[in-house]
Amino acid sequence: MDKARVALVTGGAAGMGRATCLRLARAGHAIGVLDIDLAGARAVADMITSTGGQALAVGADIGDRAQIEAAVAQIRSALGAVTIVINNAAMENFCAIEALDDATWDRLMAVNLRGAYIVTQCALPDMLAAGWGRVINLAAFGAQIGAPNMALYTASKGGIIAMTRSLAIELGPKGITVNAVSPGFIDTPMARRAIDGGLFPVPYEQIVATYPIPRLGDPDDIAAACAFFASADAAYITGQVLGVNGGAAM
Repeated sequence: MDKARVALVTGGAAGMGRATCLRLARAGHAIGVLDIDLAGARAVADMITSTGGQALAVGADIGDRAQIEAAVAQIRSALGAVTIVINNAAMENFCAIEALDDATWDRLMAVNLRGAYIVTQCALPDMLAAGWGRVINLAAFGAQIGAPNMALYTASKGGIIAMTRSLAIELGPKGITVNAVSPGFIDTPMARRAIDGGLFPVPYEQIVATYPIPRLGDPDDIAAACAFFASADAAYITGQVLGVNGGAAM
């Protein structure tokens, strides 16, 4: 069994973040459940503690450095040094490029890309002190193959992939691995909002029907990939982008 660590999961209140919190808790790790939705984060933390695990819910806007610094300090004080970071929190955006405005661009980039950098930077002293760390960044298969009306979102996730590779080179000699999980079409509240809002060019059933595995993915599929990268089994793996997408991005 892997040594118990403290894991910080951003966007941990729902969807892939929630599934990852629960999966890492089952592996014995203490979980910092960070989300702008504090009530949702508390519900996830309560699920973990009710079964004997350790968890702390913290509310923070991932785009605000001061809030993130305070949240990481709170988790460190309550649970211990943070040596596993899952950068999952993100905003979606569906908009034709000619209709995008600068404020929307800046806000989404602040959450999806800058937020991941800030969280990683805030936890880094703990990893450096331990000589061990895991950073797992959530990308998106649209960043690998492109997607209509999603230039902003996919640009942010393409930045996540590039940052993952560069940090892997920089931090590998210090005992820290950095990898990315690239989800496909996963059945999450975010995806359901897009489906219900008719934001895809064709019904989602037509989209997934073209995949080698013709269905929506499950948040647990993403949690399993994150848990693998966080484990001792992945000790010699870094700088990788693991597609969990039913073969959609082959």
